[in-house]
Amino acid sequence: MERPRIEATSVSVSTDRPRELARFYADLLGVAVGAEEGPGEGEPADAGWAQLRPVEGRLRMTLNLEWDPVYRPPTWPSAPGAQQPQAHLDLWVEDLDEAERWAVRLGARRAQDQPQETVRVMLDPHGHPFCLFT
Repeated sequence: MERPRIEATSVSVSTDRPRELARFYADLLGVAVGAEEGPGEGEPADAGWAQLRPVEGRLRMTLNLEWDPVYRPPTWPSAPGAQQPQAHLDLWVEDLDEAERWAVRLGARRAQDQPQETVRVMLDPHGHPFCLFT
């Protein structure tokens, strides 16, 4: 059988406040929130979803932020018995210090564990790890 055409097009991130987190990443990357939807009937005000769409030179994929009613922030680095990170975003930057200051200004924080000199592990406002790298 010949392999069918399959393309990876997006990454989905779970959180308990997807529209809020979408605004963080939109501000961090300098893009607009491309689409969003509020809560469904009977869901809390923070439910719903949002999406950031590719923008040349800023975002190469679609980033979906999805509501998870039982979301718990992951532990970085991983620890036995703790919520494990399932994935993280890698963001190329020209200047690590400048990018870190920008991310912190928007609500991120530097992770305590920093395993590489050319990478800054950051935690977004909802606790997801992401890496700034040169």
